[in-house]
Amino acid sequence: MPVKIPRDLPARATLNAENVFVMPEDRAVHQDIRPLRIAMVNLMPTKVDTETQVLRLLGNSPLQVEFTLVRMRSREATHTPGEHLAAFYTTFDQVRDDKYDGLIITGAPVELMAFEDVDYWDELVQIMEWSREHVFSTLHTCWGAQAGLYHHFGVPKFELPEKMFGVFEHRVLQRHAHIVRGFDEVFPAPHSRHTGVAREAILAADGLELIAESDRAGVYLATSRDQRQLFVTGHPEYERRTLAAEYERDVARGLDIAVPVNYYPGDDPTQKPLVTWRSHAFLLYSNWLNYYVYQRTPYDLSAIPAPAAPVEE
Repeated sequence: MPVKIPRDLPARATLNAENVFVMPEDRAVHQDIRPLRIAMVNLMPTKVDTETQVLRLLGNSPLQVEFTLVRMRSREATHTPGEHLAAFYTTFDQVRDDKYDGLIITGAPVELMAFEDVDYWDELVQIMEWSREHVFSTLHTCWGAQAGLYHHFGVPKFELPEKMFGVFEHRVLQRHAHIVRGFDEVFPAPHSRHTGVAREAILAADGLELIAESDRAGVYLATSRDQRQLFVTGHPEYERRTLAAEYERDVARGLDIAVPVNYYPGDDPTQKPLVTWRSHAFLLYSNWLNYYVYQRTPYDLSAIPAPAAPVEE
C-alpha cells in the first residue's frame, strides 16, 4: 500500500521511477480506510534527500500512510530552498494540538555539541515531551536516537576516537522483539557519526531493552519496555551513494577521513559502492509500522494512552 504525499513533493518523481507505490492526496481520499498518520521531524540539512530515503522505506509497507513533514521553527534551514519548506513543511506550533500514530525524529550533524548547546534543543525537548501523549510510537534515528535516549532515559553520549563510518555487522540480541522479526542473526547497517552510547548505560537505564548491537559499532537498536519508543543509532535509510558523498565532501575539504568500512569493493573508492543493507532497512521500517504502530495504535487517535510508568526493579 502507498504513502500519501503531496502531488508536487520532489520525492514523488524519484519514487515513481523506482516503482515505489506512492499515492497523491486526491486519489487517497477515495479509499475508505483510515491511513496511519506519520510525522517526521526532519533535522537533516539535506532535507529533500532524507524525505526521499524515508518515504522509500515507508512505501514498502502494506499500510496506507499519511505523511507530515515537520521542521524546527527555532533554526533557519540553509541547505533547503525556502519555497520547498513553505510548500511541504509545517512547524511544531502548527501540529501541537494534533495526534499521530507514529513519529520519526531524524539525525542531525550536531553530535559533537552538548545537547543543551544545540540552538533548537529546547524546541526539540518540547516535541519529545509532546510525543509522549500525542504520538503512539516514536522512531528515533542516529543523533535523534542519542537525543531521545538522553532526554527520556538520561543516557549520555560520548565522543569516539574516530568517526564511525561505513557499513557494520550487527547481532540480534532479543529474538522475541517484533522490530527484528524476520531479521537474520547477523545483519549489516550503515553508520556515520562521531559519538556513541554505551551498552552499559542502556542496560542500566530503567525502562530500556537492548535489541541489537555490533562488536565494532556498538549499540544499534534499543526500545522502551512499553515499546512506544525505539532508538536506532545508525542510518538504515541511506542510499547507495550517501556515504560516498560524505567521504568525497570531506576529502575535498582536506579532512583526515578514512574510507568507509565494508562499503566499496576492495575498499577502493573508485569502485561503485555495494548496497548490502537495503533488505534490513525495509524490514525495520515495515516491522515498526506493522507491529508498533498499526497493530497497537487506537483507531480513534484521541484515545492514545499516557506512557507507562517506569518499571520498579
